[in-house]
Amino acid sequence: MTPPPNGFRAFVILWCGQFLSLIGSGLSGFALGVYVYQITGSAATLGLIFALAALPFLLAAPFAGALVDRWGARRALLVGNSGALLVMLTLAALLHTGAFAPWQMIVIVAALSMVSALTAPAFDAAVPLLVPKDQIGRANGMRLVALATSQGLGPVIAGFLLLALGIDGIVLIDCVSFGCGIVSLLFVVIPRVRPRDTATAAGLATLLADFRLAWRYIAARRGLVALLAFMAALEFCAGFVDLLINPLVLAFASSGALGAVLSIGGAGMIAASVAMTVWSGPRRRVRALLGFSMLLAAATVLGSLRPSLPLVALAAVIFLGGLAVVIACNRAIWQTKVEPQLLGRAMALQGMVASVPQLIAFALAGWVSGNLFLPLAGRRQVRSPLLSVLVGHGPDRGYALLLMVIGILLAVCVTAAWQYPRLRRLEHELPDVTTADLADPAVAQN
Repeated sequence: MTPPPNGFRAFVILWCGQFLSLIGSGLSGFALGVYVYQITGSAATLGLIFALAALPFLLAAPFAGALVDRWGARRALLVGNSGALLVMLTLAALLHTGAFAPWQMIVIVAALSMVSALTAPAFDAAVPLLVPKDQIGRANGMRLVALATSQGLGPVIAGFLLLALGIDGIVLIDCVSFGCGIVSLLFVVIPRVRPRDTATAAGLATLLADFRLAWRYIAARRGLVALLAFMAALEFCAGFVDLLINPLVLAFASSGALGAVLSIGGAGMIAASVAMTVWSGPRRRVRALLGFSMLLAAATVLGSLRPSLPLVALAAVIFLGGLAVVIACNRAIWQTKVEPQLLGRAMALQGMVASVPQLIAFALAGWVSGNLFLPLAGRRQVRSPLLSVLVGHGPDRGYALLLMVIGILLAVCVTAAWQYPRLRRLEHELPDVTTADLADPAVAQN
């Protein structure tokens, strides 16, 4: 009997299943947003529904990360994908019977958010168990190809499918995609590691204690704490960019032009992810992470200089392409510096730290721009000669001025991070972990 594939071959099979799952989620996420907006006619309701998705993720992340380390990556991915499939099948039944109501979307989105809190750290934990250390950058590049493709092409494809198949058809496609993710897990072996913790109970209090253990492990390593803090600052700045790019472009161009800019930016992220896959990523990951973060800052300032579609599109390509490299380097650092027994909890903690500042940015961006920067620059035309030199002329250039400030703030954060020796020397001061002596043959197949 032929043994199940392992190593990088197993990762490729696992990646294929998760790639299809991400594509399905990208299709359904866009289509459901359009569908809910069509039946409610309220952008505020739509925003509230999807904003509520972040709260279950934050609440579930500590427990989910602990479960990943207790169960192993394969079991956690099986449970997560099966849970997502069950949720989408329930939604398909509601749509088919005509029993769907907009408030139910809150429950659906919350459930999918909790599932994501389990599957995201599980996939991160699986990478170093399957992939040789010198191929981790390539594996993370492949993951980003899947993510960038789902986010960049998903809305375009979903727009056509929504007309051809309707919302019911797209939800069923998502169900099939989760099924593909489950099937891929049946054909791979993901090694288990012997748990660091001796406790076997899995109550909420015990899982929280497991999570605190991971935090103490990270807190004892100042370089990792500094990396967490820097990524939180970057997510805060990226949250402003993510929210303000829409009104920035719509102030001087059409919604179609905005879609083109976002698609071009997404293509830049896909290209950078493919390059990371072929290249295997930089050897000095901290230096690359900070260097490309400075590139993000420069791109943010560049896109705010003038109300020009080519300029904003170029900035979007640079920003999203650079962001792909930053994300891949950050993941690779954690996967090579954190013990496998703790990696699920460590990645869950990182997800929490990334989500909170982004939520704060989303909450602040609208208020700060509307109450401070738009009045300062002028609603119809830039009043100040100095500001017109900085951001050009046109209506609502206050958005551009705020983005310029955010770009400068990010550059300051990068400079400060580089000045901190524990972060700058992280790769030299923390040895790489190994997994060869940690595998537990008795539970190798989870």
